[in-house]
Amino acid sequence: MFVRLFIVFYLSISNVFAIETSLTSQQWLEKMSQSMKSLNYHGTIAFVKNGRLDAMKYFHQIDNGKEKERLLSLNSPIRDVIRDGGEVRCFYKDLQTTVINHRPSSGSFILNLPVSFSALNNNYHIVVEKEALVATRSAHVISIVAKDNYRYRRKIWIDNQHFLPLKMEIYNLSDELLEQVMFTEIQIGQKIPLVFTGSDKGVKIKHIHQAKPFSTDETDIVLENIPSGFQITSFSRMKVGKSVHLVDHLLLNDGFSSISIYRDITSHNNQKSQQQSFGVINSFTHFVKNHQITVMGEVPAKTVQFVAQGVQARSH
Repeated sequence: MFVRLFIVFYLSISNVFAIETSLTSQQWLEKMSQSMKSLNYHGTIAFVKNGRLDAMKYFHQIDNGKEKERLLSLNSPIRDVIRDGGEVRCFYKDLQTTVINHRPSSGSFILNLPVSFSALNNNYHIVVEKEALVATRSAHVISIVAKDNYRYRRKIWIDNQHFLPLKMEIYNLSDELLEQVMFTEIQIGQKIPLVFTGSDKGVKIKHIHQAKPFSTDETDIVLENIPSGFQITSFSRMKVGKSVHLVDHLLLNDGFSSISIYRDITSHNNQKSQQQSFGVINSFTHFVKNHQITVMGEVPAKTVQFVAQGVQARSH
């Protein structure tokens, strides 16, 4: 009897494994994207960025067909962030300030995903690697390797049963780990009420409204250097910092990575170019005639410099 039960168990496990491994890398990513948007789940996430470890509680739920997320920090400084449809509300306890960002966005707090995965193969080698355990759950590792040096290499650990991302890593061009996001424990299927820590009473409230979008044909920015796979996804004019002028903003995206190009009018034309890095974020600023050009994004330093040095102003 024991031998018969063992054979039945072995065959059932083999069948499940065969179904899982028969999926292509694109199918794994597509199933993950759907699960992230449609399931109720929560857990504890460890963020490792710039050599710093942050532990946060994460909640995701579907409420009357609307997607909601919450991130709550477990260590100082205390932050509580909730995305409810097109509004993101962030409470900073130490500052007693709530920032409300009114922006129509469906992007996840934990992982950026493309709208379509079919075009990714033009710029990335995407392969299914061996299985591994994350938060005691079995997962398949999806390796996403850039075909050029204009974007980072990534890995995503996708849960075998529910297809949720359990762990994500980003590597620089020297194959050094830049950023890691990982569930240390996760509960799937349970719906937890999202109660915002902040209050509208006794705290400062700052509203951020999405800049008015324009047709990309209306921009005076000419891009001579665009890495393969990056497409212009939006153009807007906005108030930025202490600038007395409206700043033009172009957004590029290749599915996983985004690049922002800002153009501001300035009278300071003799300043030196500046390169800055903040973990996975790099920026490059230089001056063209009476314009300050700043390019930043989740891409290598050479990418933002390449794009910035190809920015020109369209003559009228």
